[in-house]
Amino acid sequence: MNDLSMPDKPTKATNTTKKENLVIGDVEILPGQRHRIELPVGDLYTQAPLTMPIEVISGRRDGPVLFVSAAIHGDEINGVEIVRRLLRLPALDKIRGTLITVPVVNVQGFLNLSRYLPDRRDLNRSFPGSERGSVAGRLAWLFAQEIVSKADCGIDLHTAAIHRTNLPQIRADLSDEQTAKLANAFGTPVVIDSDLRDGSLREYAASQGIPMLLYEAGEALRFDEQSIRAGVRGITNILRELGMLPARKPSSNTKTSRKITPIVARSSYWMRAERSGVLRPLAALGEKVSRDQVLGKISDPFGHGELEICARYAGIVIGRTQLPLVNEGDAIFHIARFESSMRAEQTVERFHEHIDSVNTEIPPIV
Repeated sequence: MNDLSMPDKPTKATNTTKKENLVIGDVEILPGQRHRIELPVGDLYTQAPLTMPIEVISGRRDGPVLFVSAAIHGDEINGVEIVRRLLRLPALDKIRGTLITVPVVNVQGFLNLSRYLPDRRDLNRSFPGSERGSVAGRLAWLFAQEIVSKADCGIDLHTAAIHRTNLPQIRADLSDEQTAKLANAFGTPVVIDSDLRDGSLREYAASQGIPMLLYEAGEALRFDEQSIRAGVRGITNILRELGMLPARKPSSNTKTSRKITPIVARSSYWMRAERSGVLRPLAALGEKVSRDQVLGKISDPFGHGELEICARYAGIVIGRTQLPLVNEGDAIFHIARFESSMRAEQTVERFHEHIDSVNTEIPPIV
């Protein structure tokens, strides 16, 4: 198995020797078993119990423990479909180690189609939480104790916020060697070297010596087929990188067999609306833009007083608003900067070709 130790940080025990059986809630998972677990998170107003759904696949052979989580923000549902398709892959019958999947972490937000919890707090700013804290704090504490603390590494699935969309990308702390290796293996066109935010799941995982990736793709409250396919393929790439699945067999299809080597963004910036009005976007997601290129135009409903929004620097559009009605100060285009924008553009094009041609192992939406 892979060495998951991290220098100068707390070190997780590796799986080179037999460990105690995994226990989540009050369920013990034995080697070779597959369990569906309903982890209690509280009660509804009606006193009906509310639970966090978890499915665990434990291989017969030892290996790392990987958790895959989605819907920490309750309206970011792409990851729910990614987990569903992941769990249907026949290859998981041969898994080494243990895969813990949590398709809906923020159950309350998911039920309410909301990013936040009922206390209006962001779960991804509430870690490590507290057993006696706020609603968000208690849920963060539960997830940290029952899932994160039992894993060797993790992948957290996200989308852009409501009315925005993101190009498939990995955000990770690339200063850590193991995390950088996993980020490169996932297979998105873009990797962003992202600082750890206070209270985030990534920050908490890092404090516990657990390498973790954050996958961003698509938009809130929508399924995006390409983002879903890329997510499933990326997770299987990580399972292979960790030695949890056998290496991929060579394929005669050059589009599906070609490895996507991501481009690391030097930095990124948001272009914001300089006035309120109706936006006509001119730059597409994944498009290469040059300095001073017109990204969009804002005008009043009659088309008068048109204002051009121009890129400050050259780069690739990795995120943009989906809502044409903007207020002054709204974030409308997210541009990533690279050493070579041309190379980045070519990588994005290869990625689209690669994912569009993928149709094996990934069942369609039914």
